[in-house]
Amino acid sequence: MNTETDTAAEQARATPSEDSGFIARVIGAAGDHDAPLLRRLLADLGPADLADVIEHVPLETARTIARSVGRDLPPEFLAELSWERREEILPELPADYVGQALGQLDTDDAAAVAADIDEKQLGRVLAAADEDTRLAVEEALSFDEETAGRLMQREYVAAPEGGTVGSVIDRMRADSAELPDEFFEIYIVDAAMRPIGAVRVSSLLRSGRDTPLKEIMRAPLILIRPEMDQEEVAQTFQKYHMASAPVVDDAGRLTGMVTIDDIVDVISEESEEDLLKLAGVSEAAQTDSVFKSVRARAPWLLVNLGTAVVASAVISAFQDSITELVALAVLMPIVASMGGNAGTQALAVAVRAIASRDLNESNAPRYVLREGMTAVSNGLIFAVVLAGVVAFWFNSVMLAFSIALAVLITFACAGLAGILVPLTLRRFGADPAVSSSVFVTFVTDVVGFLAFLGLATLILLR
Repeated sequence: MNTETDTAAEQARATPSEDSGFIARVIGAAGDHDAPLLRRLLADLGPADLADVIEHVPLETARTIARSVGRDLPPEFLAELSWERREEILPELPADYVGQALGQLDTDDAAAVAADIDEKQLGRVLAAADEDTRLAVEEALSFDEETAGRLMQREYVAAPEGGTVGSVIDRMRADSAELPDEFFEIYIVDAAMRPIGAVRVSSLLRSGRDTPLKEIMRAPLILIRPEMDQEEVAQTFQKYHMASAPVVDDAGRLTGMVTIDDIVDVISEESEEDLLKLAGVSEAAQTDSVFKSVRARAPWLLVNLGTAVVASAVISAFQDSITELVALAVLMPIVASMGGNAGTQALAVAVRAIASRDLNESNAPRYVLREGMTAVSNGLIFAVVLAGVVAFWFNSVMLAFSIALAVLITFACAGLAGILVPLTLRRFGADPAVSSSVFVTFVTDVVGFLAFLGLATLILLR
């Protein structure tokens, strides 16, 4: 094994933000307000790596970088920053620099950056931008957050339905400065600018110059409306395996396009959001303060405290039984814990299915039946296993029977709760990813303790 080669390969794969020495030098240069050194350190970084470094340094260091060498940074790095860090450093950047930077970004990225600018600063920024950029940004900001209108890129390539391959190629070459940085399709439009088809760039390059566009175009798979939710847009892209899609206004006229690079970001953001909500956490950025983290998490912990008190009240109702048979205190956490895990498994499947639109009213009964049968089957397996352990451990067949029956009941209720709780919350308009786990845990704890302690009391102590 060549250790030197492996080490070199690891260093080649490492990003600047993973190099503790490099980060330390950046922090030191910022602390000394050494602008020339900061320029040299950051000069060779691409926009993505530069944004990554600014994400990983302390906030004051990031602000110092923006104040000291902001004008020398490539505009593209603004689009690569997380919205939290971007919001923090934008006030430190000169308004004229930001205004000019917006003009160099794709319109969708420009809109994303502008959305994080303070309202007072935004006026100065847009005043420094060119008219086309200002109009594009103002139009984008007129749409709600997390909609296609915010994702939409207003640069696109369109061609008349009577055009040929050669005419389109010649026009693109002549107007190359106006082309989007990345595009996958050329939209074929009628006289009213309504898209009637699309030609893939790959199909264009394979066809002869005299080939009519109508012969190689295909009908657009889907037309996106600017008010469509970004999650719905992402699911559409995933369903139809799209690389881009045209966006149309109320009259059906082509106004822009959404591309796959933005959809990848949306899928990542939505997945992270659903994962955090499942744990009862609304957000968890690395730049969050302690106060912000506490404020986001405390409410659901308070709800959890209330449900835990109810579960403890169930245990308290059987305190005489526990005093008389100490084995109950030893074994009851096992029942509740196993039931909780079974409920969490069913809940994870349900929330994922709801988020991906796989679970709906038409197939909900099938999901409920499947999760119920799965839970009962697992309950039977582990009821037998645990009964054998308890019978050997405590030398009591009736105690083993009690805990086996309790495990079966708890598993069945856990599986049903894991699927029915999120479905019920969605029916009442609540986000099932946010609060489901608290209620599922409540059900499994209460049922687990009540089933085991109640059965043991009836079977062993009566």
